[in-house]
Amino acid sequence: MDKGLIRRRFARAASTYSERADAQRRIAEQMTRLIVRYVPRSAYRNVLEVGCGTGVFTRMLLHRTHPSRLWLNDICPEMENRLTDVLNERIRFCAGDAEQMDFPGNQGLIASCSAVQWFDSPERFFRRCSDLLTDNGYFSFSTFGKQNLCEVASITGNALEYRSLEELKDTLRPHYELLHVSEELIHLSFPSPLDVLKHLQATGVTGVGSQRWTKGMLTDFCDRYSAAYRLPDRNVRLTYHPIYIIAKKIAS
Repeated sequence: MDKGLIRRRFARAASTYSERADAQRRIAEQMTRLIVRYVPRSAYRNVLEVGCGTGVFTRMLLHRTHPSRLWLNDICPEMENRLTDVLNERIRFCAGDAEQMDFPGNQGLIASCSAVQWFDSPERFFRRCSDLLTDNGYFSFSTFGKQNLCEVASITGNALEYRSLEELKDTLRPHYELLHVSEELIHLSFPSPLDVLKHLQATGVTGVGSQRWTKGMLTDFCDRYSAAYRLPDRNVRLTYHPIYIIAKKIAS
C-alpha cells in the first residue's frame, strides 16, 4: 500500500469529493442510521472518527449524535481546510496515518466510514481500537468487500486486498461482540467508461495504481469496459460493495 500516493490522490480530490461521491454518501447515511440504532448516547462522550476526509460522514454523525468531544483524523492534512465549519474547542482535527498515530484513549465510540480498506493491516488496527475504547466502548465502521469496483479490476488487474464479510467477522470476534453485520451492492450508472474513470479520480479512489495511461491504454480500457458492462440504456455499470459493522468491545 503506497500511503504517499493515496494521500496525494485524496488531497487532489478534496474539492470534488463531496459533490461526486454518490455511493460514499449513501454509505455514510446508512452508517449513521446504524450507529444511532445500536450505540447508546452514553458512548458519545468521547468519539474518534478515523479517515474523516472532507467530512461527509462527520456532519451526519454530528447532526444525529452531538458528541461531547470529537477527534477527527485523516491521512491528508489538507482536509482540515474542508472542516472549518465544524472544528471548534471540542472538535479537533489531527492529521496522520491512523495505523501509526497515538490517539487519545478512553473513547466511547470509534467510527470510520469507507477508510480501513486502505490500511496495510486492518486486523492490527482493529486490535488497537479495542485498546483505545472504554470497557463498554463501541467500534463502528464501513469498508468494502471483494466485489468493490469489480468492473475496473477485471480490466486493469489492479485492486485493493479487500476482506470478505466472513474474514472481517473472524478477525473481530476475539475482541468485540458483533451487534450488526451486513453488506450490499450499490450499482452506479455512467454514460461511458471515461466517465467512470473521471468519477474515480474525482473521489480519490484511484490510489492503488501509479501507472500512466497512454492514449492506446485508455482506448483499450474503454472498449473492453463497454463490451463487458454496457447496460440496456447504453450506459455502463460500476459496482460498490460496502460492508457495515457495529461492534461492542468485550470488556477485559
